Amino acid sequence: MYHLHREQQLNCTLDEAWEFFSNPKNLDKLTPDAVGFKITHCQSEHMHEGQIIAYKVKVAPLIWVTWVTEITQVADKKHFIDDQRVGPYALWHHTHRFEENDQGVYMIDDVNYALPFGPIGRIAHALYVKKQLQHIFDERYRLAEEIFNA
Repeated sequence: MYHLHREQQLNCTLDEAWEFFSNPKNLDKLTPDAVGFKITHCQSEHMHEGQIIAYKVKVAPLIWVTWVTEITQVADKKHFIDDQRVGPYALWHHTHRFEENDQGVYMIDDVNYALPFGPIGRIAHALYVKKQLQHIFDERYRLAEEIFNA
């Protein structure tokens, strides 16, 4: 089991942050094209418990896999959780939290994840997956800075 944690201060209101981050279609705006990430199924722009979102994700050059997540918890303007149902991870549990403060909104991402294939998965994590996830979340940080703190 692995854990990824990110925190970011946003210069916006809680309403603005929630409206943006709770719309699954905005995930495209926070994911660099080079990562290879395409939403293939999302019936609603308004997040709700039980919502299923499907993607195609490039896990290696020329190798795309289907990734399906379910929104398993939503607490309006506080947090939401997405869990993988089908995809490249043995486990993916991502909590997005939002806390209003004097400077705007403090956003926290916590991802608990595991890879399949035992020792091969651990080697893949050390050589590629950990760096790739850190890159994706670093880019999300940078892009959120452009959107909210420019």
